[in-house]
Amino acid sequence: MINNRDESRYKKWESEHEERGTSNLIPAATVVIMRDSESGIELLMLRKNSKVAFGGMWVFPGGKIDETDKVINSDGSLDELATATSAAARETFEEAAISVSQENLFWFSHWVPPAITPKRFSTYFFATKLLDGDEVTIDDSEIIEHSWFRPHEAINLRDAGEIELAPPTWVTLNHLISFTNVEDALNALDVKDPIFYETHIAQSVKGPVAMWFGDAGYENTDPDMPGERHRLTMSTDGYHFEQSNSSSLT
Repeated sequence: MINNRDESRYKKWESEHEERGTSNLIPAATVVIMRDSESGIELLMLRKNSKVAFGGMWVFPGGKIDETDKVINSDGSLDELATATSAAARETFEEAAISVSQENLFWFSHWVPPAITPKRFSTYFFATKLLDGDEVTIDDSEIIEHSWFRPHEAINLRDAGEIELAPPTWVTLNHLISFTNVEDALNALDVKDPIFYETHIAQSVKGPVAMWFGDAGYENTDPDMPGERHRLTMSTDGYHFEQSNSSSLT
């Protein structure tokens, strides 16, 4: 059992939110890079410097969308998906020195954090396969460590208190846990529409509860409302994901 860092974090944010107000959303993109191994798929994860956003946490390569990433359509409108794809490729190279083909990035989810979050990234999640011969190089500045984790391995380390994961990272790992090879995982991602997670957060006796569309308590932010479930409960004995009428990757 570990101290509920999530509960402390969300309570602090909630107490500050009334004075601070709801922060504007910052467009961002991240990439889940996968490779095959003898023991199953492995995902590249990076540990952030404690002084930057998501500091100290293990995350997938990614970051905010810059002006230089923008892709403009012929009618002058912004191509939001192409812009996010461009940012995802750029950030992956900057953080891990890995070149990814934008054509081989599969958009599978989009995450919006709760209103109480001080810095709110509206994030496109993409997935791709590591190309043969690519090697990871980090800058030892913004990124201070990297590792290849099997999904269940990262989840177990978080539950043991050895690493810290944000809910979008944990849920992504949980969705990928049953796949034994990258091809099957990418095929599953490719045939489904991207899942949109706009997070509502509430406190329960077990700890913070992140709820998404489809959960009975979502609209009223009531974790005790009986009915369908689409949530992550962040308790001291681990994270617990529930999804009725599952539309997950598996």
